[in-house]
Amino acid sequence: MKLISPTDSMFLIGESREHPMHVAGLQLFKPPEGAGPEFIRDMYETIVKNDEFQPTFRKHPGRLLGGISNVAWAIDEDVDIDYHLRRSGLPRPGRVRELLELVSRLHGTLLDRHRPLWEASLVEGLEDGRFAVYTKVHHSLLDGVSAQRLMIRSLTSDPDDHEIRVPWTLGPKPRRNGSVGRSALQSITGTVGSLASLAPSTLSIARAALLEQQLTLPFRAPKTMFNVPIGGARRAAAQSWPLARIRAIKTAAGVTVNDVVLAMCSGALRAYLIEREALPDTPLIAMVPVSLRSEHEQDAGGNMVGTILCNLATDIADPATRLDAISMSMRDNKKVFADLPRTQALALSAFLVSGIALGLLPGFVSTAPPPFNIVISNVPGAREPMYWNGARLDGNYPLSIALDGQALNITLTNNADNLDFGLVGCRRSVPHLQRLLMHLEDSLADLEKAVSV
Repeated sequence: MKLISPTDSMFLIGESREHPMHVAGLQLFKPPEGAGPEFIRDMYETIVKNDEFQPTFRKHPGRLLGGISNVAWAIDEDVDIDYHLRRSGLPRPGRVRELLELVSRLHGTLLDRHRPLWEASLVEGLEDGRFAVYTKVHHSLLDGVSAQRLMIRSLTSDPDDHEIRVPWTLGPKPRRNGSVGRSALQSITGTVGSLASLAPSTLSIARAALLEQQLTLPFRAPKTMFNVPIGGARRAAAQSWPLARIRAIKTAAGVTVNDVVLAMCSGALRAYLIEREALPDTPLIAMVPVSLRSEHEQDAGGNMVGTILCNLATDIADPATRLDAISMSMRDNKKVFADLPRTQALALSAFLVSGIALGLLPGFVSTAPPPFNIVISNVPGAREPMYWNGARLDGNYPLSIALDGQALNITLTNNADNLDFGLVGCRRSVPHLQRLLMHLEDSLADLEKAVSV
């Protein structure tokens, strides 16, 4: 048995019926010209014949000394592919609405801990002839960035390439010539060096946070309808926007693409909360994950994600002024992280999100101010059109985790010329989740007008 890292173990310990701890993706594909009615069945039969599974997709929690759980991995030598890969058909009329209703139900169910912690569904029956793939993997196995990169590697930019690849059979990506991984000794040495410089860095961080106001601290966010105890049922929503629209605002305003995305989300959240007469007087705070992996670690399992807290400026009515405030908040917070060794960056990130762990304490979410209001994550995706067995990837929607005190999550990724947004909310606490899609479009249009695009 291999020991589970403390970070990965937290996702197992914190899981309950109300809090499934898996990340997922929904991909929409358009079959190639001439694909017959058996296209999906033939793909399914090809996939299930492959009995090669990479170690990450063989793991589930084991027990040490006969009863201690969540500290070591057990390896399944005989993966039951018929259980892990399912075929599903949509009821008529087979709209995207029916697809998202199915995905919402799948996303709210727990993975079986007696089996490797992943599942996939091939979904057919869409009225426009497309098909979908929904895949979920426990966060203790892969973080969202790693899962996304692995999914992209199973695709190809060649529409004539009909080799069927699936994430669970792909080994680590070969390192480029000249790239060298860190040895155990190097890792230990780096950690010791970081710890040795911890004291001056701590003083620098404190000065940035308390005196220079560069670092946004947790537990200063207002209480909102999103920051409540949640149930186990989920609702998912998804939509794509042309990347050219976001880039045009970026250029006109002199900010980053991610600044525009955060402003787009901020405007949508502001409108949604106004609609429900629930907008607080003080601005919402978003937790924004950032990857801390080096190039040669991109396909490794586990979790290596840092976090920044961003002021969403939802108290500002003018879209251009709001965008400026968001850009300044991101710039100031990134400046604090810029010169930190990775060990310290991870430690600071852990402090910023520590309130999530406190949410496991009975009554904490109901009585304490939230550490932040929402997670908004921009995951790197494919920069060119991608194909799977000749089928074109039309949409690639990441779906993440809702938690007690964090009833709504927004995750997005670039997909060729689009940005694909995946929204996940507690079905009870975030009513009419799909209306946020309308507000996202309105917010983007307001930004275009505000910067004269």
